[in-house]
Amino acid sequence: MKKVVTIAGSNSQNSINKMLIEYVATLLEDVEILTIDLNDYVLPIYGVDYEAENGIPTGVKRLDEILNSADAFIISLAEHNGSYAAVFKNTLDWLSRLNMKIWKEKPMLLMAASPGGRGGATVLQSAKEYFPFLGAKKIETYSLPSFYDSFKEGEIIEENLRKELKDKTATFSKGL
Repeated sequence: MKKVVTIAGSNSQNSINKMLIEYVATLLEDVEILTIDLNDYVLPIYGVDYEAENGIPTGVKRLDEILNSADAFIISLAEHNGSYAAVFKNTLDWLSRLNMKIWKEKPMLLMAASPGGRGGATVLQSAKEYFPFLGAKKIETYSLPSFYDSFKEGEIIEENLRKELKDKTATFSKGL
């Protein structure tokens, strides 16, 4: 059975991106889902001086082992001021110190959700362009705008958005 690792690029306990990932997981069949919660990997702010004095934190090494075991990834990004949430960017910075190909040349469903009308489009575009340099391949992207209007009781209620995600999830699944 293929293993899909999921990460919400947020440390919010009520992350809408975590909710979106949970919904997407219900659309997948015959896969093992392994969810990474960034709150379980509290890391110091990356800095070369810190790394020189203390080395790479154990949590980063554990995360890298999990990423190595994956057959594919589902990432849903929070957008903070048009960019990655600080916790996610810091995690990427640390992981890149072990292996610049963080995503291990494996398929990815890359998403963003936002309460606003653009659905995290800025961070999604940034990641879509940057993640191939970090080893992502066959990237499918999906943006969920107006989250609190579009997502109710654990599912997407707006028909066009739901169909688009189901189609993208199906394409992602075929690439596993």
